[in-house]
Amino acid sequence: MGLSIGRYEFSSRLFVGTGKYETFELMQKALVASGTDCVTVAIRRVNLENPKENLINFLDLKKYKLLPNTAGCFTVEDAVRVARLAREACATDIIKLEVIGDQKTLMPDTAGTIEATRILVREGFTVLAYTNDDVVAAKRLEEAGAAAVMPLAAPIGSGQGILNPANIRLILEQAKVPVIVDAGVGTASDVAIAFELGADGVLLNTAIAKAKSPVKMAKAMKLAAEAG
Repeated sequence: MGLSIGRYEFSSRLFVGTGKYETFELMQKALVASGTDCVTVAIRRVNLENPKENLINFLDLKKYKLLPNTAGCFTVEDAVRVARLAREACATDIIKLEVIGDQKTLMPDTAGTIEATRILVREGFTVLAYTNDDVVAAKRLEEAGAAAVMPLAAPIGSGQGILNPANIRLILEQAKVPVIVDAGVGTASDVAIAFELGADGVLLNTAIAKAKSPVKMAKAMKLAAEAG
């Protein structure tokens, strides 16, 4: 079963990040094993000047859809600027919007994310908004025009799993747009739980990239998504 977000269609409901791998070659193998057809790219970390260090050159763009993100942006202005850069650099209007509110935990700035969503939607972007596991925040983002909301399972990179399943369930019960569980997913069982709750998709990166065997972990995540 696939997933539709705005005008975009995805055959896999697993979205996989491209950061933190030891090598680009290992990243390539892990992406194949995951079965994903959509990969996230942190635009602020892409080396557009050196082809040998530009991870986009290591992605098969006939196989994968790019989902640029605004990771590392702490203000509305910065997030909007990076989103515009992503549209030019990646030739796509879909964006995973992150406006970070706390440098230590990388928790989102809800008010800033809502404001940036309004701006980007007016400019024609398909916005997937990273947010807290807060049903009111999810509602406000949907009202602002977000094509999908992405509540965190736990702090980014923590691997703690879904800390507040009841909150995720409340968001799922009321959302009229796809809900993608994002951040903090640590194990294949976390992926299965997210789908058991009713999530439309799951996005993860660190759990695969920092595993002892990223390729085996990617395969496990794929199977968990299929089982869930």
